[in-house]
Amino acid sequence: MNPLLSPFDTAPFSQIKNKHFKPAFLQSIEDARKEIDAITSNTEEPTFENTIEALEFSGQQLDRISSVFFNLNSAETNEEIQKIAQEISPLLSEFGNDITLNEALFKRVKSVYDKKDSLNLTVEQDTLLDKKYKSFSRNGANLSEEKKTRLRAIDAKLAKLKLTFGENVLAETNKYQLHLTNELDLDGLPEGEKEAAAQLAVSKGKKEGWMITLDYPSYIPFMKYAKNRELRKELSLAFGSKGFHNDKLDNQNNVLDIVKLRFERANLLGYKTHADFVLEERMAQTPEKVHSFLNELLEKAKPAAEREFQQLENFAKKIDGIDRLEKWDGSFYSEKLKQELFDLDDEKLKPYFKLENVIKGVFKVAENLFDLHFEEVNDIEKYHDEVKTYKVYDTDKNFVSLFYADFHPRTGKRGGAWMTSYKSQWKRNGENVRPHISNVCNFTPSTKSKPSLLTFNEVTTLFHEFGHGLHGMLANTTYPSLSGTSVFWDFVELPSQILENWCYEKEALELFATHYETGETIPMTLVQKIKESATFQEGMQTLRQLSFGLLDMSWHGIDPSKITNVKAHEDEAFKNTTLYPETPETCMSTAFSHIFQGGYSSGYYSYKWAEVLDADAFAYFKEKGIFNKEVATKFKDNVLSKGGTENPMVLYKRFRGAEPKVEALLERAGLLKL
Repeated sequence: MNPLLSPFDTAPFSQIKNKHFKPAFLQSIEDARKEIDAITSNTEEPTFENTIEALEFSGQQLDRISSVFFNLNSAETNEEIQKIAQEISPLLSEFGNDITLNEALFKRVKSVYDKKDSLNLTVEQDTLLDKKYKSFSRNGANLSEEKKTRLRAIDAKLAKLKLTFGENVLAETNKYQLHLTNELDLDGLPEGEKEAAAQLAVSKGKKEGWMITLDYPSYIPFMKYAKNRELRKELSLAFGSKGFHNDKLDNQNNVLDIVKLRFERANLLGYKTHADFVLEERMAQTPEKVHSFLNELLEKAKPAAEREFQQLENFAKKIDGIDRLEKWDGSFYSEKLKQELFDLDDEKLKPYFKLENVIKGVFKVAENLFDLHFEEVNDIEKYHDEVKTYKVYDTDKNFVSLFYADFHPRTGKRGGAWMTSYKSQWKRNGENVRPHISNVCNFTPSTKSKPSLLTFNEVTTLFHEFGHGLHGMLANTTYPSLSGTSVFWDFVELPSQILENWCYEKEALELFATHYETGETIPMTLVQKIKESATFQEGMQTLRQLSFGLLDMSWHGIDPSKITNVKAHEDEAFKNTTLYPETPETCMSTAFSHIFQGGYSSGYYSYKWAEVLDADAFAYFKEKGIFNKEVATKFKDNVLSKGGTENPMVLYKRFRGAEPKVEALLERAGLLKL
C-alpha cells in the first residue's frame, strides 16, 4: 500500500519512502482529472455549487501529496528527492495547464460568472467566483490553440528552471567550508561561537579545528566578530558569489531564461511585462505604483543611509585605520559602533534568549492576544527528530491547529526561514477542518556547554514566521484557496511583520526573556537599549531592502530580451542604492531565491509595503495597549481569520478604521525628522 494514496490526516512521514512519491503523484493527478471530467460532463446547467464549488474541492489528495513532498524538498531534501522534483514539476505544470486551458470547464465557469449579479452570493462566494474566473482568463483560457501550446511549453520549462535554480543555491551553500586550524584566525569570536564552530568541524568529519560555513548561524557571527579581515573577505565573496562561478552550479543562464520566459508568457497573455501580469492581483496594482512607492521611500532613506555610512567609515578609520570600507567590513564595524553607541551587543542579549524560552514567549504572546494554548505532543509523526509538534487549542478547548516547528540548519534544508502548511483550513458538510501549519528556520544550534541561545535578530525572525503561522492557524473560511495566507502577496507580510513589534516591548519581553543560567528577567536597562538601538542604521537597512525591490522590478518590469550580462544588469539596477565599493566577484541575482525560486517575482517590494501596514497597525496597539483584547480581537476577526475572502484594504480598514499612513513607518524608522 502506498501511504500517500491512503486517506491520512497528519502526514505519515515514517511510512513514506521516496519510491512512493511518483506513483502517488501520477495516481492523484489521474483521480483529479476524473473529478474535472465529472464537472465538464455534467448535463445540468452550470451553477455555483456544481461548477465553482466542485472545482474548488477537486484534487484535494493531490494538494496534500504536493504539500508533503515539496515541504520535504525544502526542509529535508536529498539527491533522490531533488530528482523526483525535476520529474514531477513539469507534470504538475502540465496538469495545471490542462485545467486552465480546458475549454469546456472554462465555458461552465464563465456561464456562472456572467450571471453572478443574479446569484445572491455571499462575499466569500463572490470572491471565489472572481478568483476562479480570473485563474482561467489570466492564464490562457482565451488564447488560440497555437498560443496555448506555447504557454504549456513555457510553464513546463519554468517549473524545471526554478527547481534547478534552487538546487544550485543549496549545493553552493553546502559545498563551501572554511576549515580553520589556527585559533588566532577566530580572534574576536565569542566563546560560544568558537565552540559551535568546533562542533561543526567534528560533524563535518574533521578531527581538529573549527568550521565556518555559509549557513546563517555560522556565517553571520563570523562576519560580525572575526578580526581577521582577509578571512571575512573570503567568506563574504563566497557568500555573495553563489551561482556565479561559470561552472555546473552557475545560475546566470537560469536567471536570463526565467525572466525571458516570464516576459514571453506575460506578452502571450496580453500584458506588457511580467510585473504588469503579477501586480494586477496585488494591492499595488501596477509597476508604476510600485516604483513610485519604492522611490518615495528611497528619497527619504538615502540621505540618512549616506550619513550612517559616512559615520561607519569614519569609525572604522578611527579605530583601525581602514581607508576604504568594504562589504566584508560592514557587519564587523556596525557591531562595534553599536556597542560603542548603545553599550549593546548580541553576546549580552543571547543569555536571555534561550530558544525554548523564546518559543514559550511567542506562545504566551499568542495566548494573551488571541486566547490560544499550545500543547507539545509526541504522538504526531515528524520528518526529522529535531522537529517539535504542538496541538493548538482555544480557551474552550476546541482544537485550532496542528503546529510543526523546525529550528536548526541541516545539510538537506535550504537556508532562511519560512512558514508553510501541510493541510489547509476549510468548511464543508458542517465540519470546520483545521489546518496543519509549520515554521522552518535556521537558528544557532546548542553546543556541549550551552543551549541554543538566539541573537536578537533570530528572536525577531522567530516572531516573524510565527506571525505567518498565526495567519494559517486562525484561518476560518469556507474555501481552502481563500484560507490562511492565501491573500494578495503584498498583504501576506502584515501578520508576520506586526508580530516582530512585540520583541521590543518591555511588557512582552518580561514574559520570556530570562537568563538561561540565573533565571533573572532581562534588566530594564537592556530593554531600553534594545528600543534605543531599534533604529540604528535604519537608513542603511531601508536602502538595502529597497535595492532588492528595485532589482526585482528591474528584472520583471521591463522587456529583458536584450539583457545578456546578469552582473552588468544588476549593477545598473543597484546604482542609486549602492554604498559599498563594487565587488566584481559577486552577484546577488544568481542566488536571489525569493524571486527566481519562490513566489516573490515582482513582489519583493511587499516587505516594505507591509511595513507601512504593520507600523500603522501596531500604532493602534500602542495607543490602546499592546495586549489590548479589543484591538487583538479586531485584528483576529478582520485580518488573521479572513484569509483572502475580501479585498485586503477593505479588511484592513475594517480593523483600523482608515487606510494606513506611510508616516507611521517613517516615524518608527526615525526617518521623518530628516
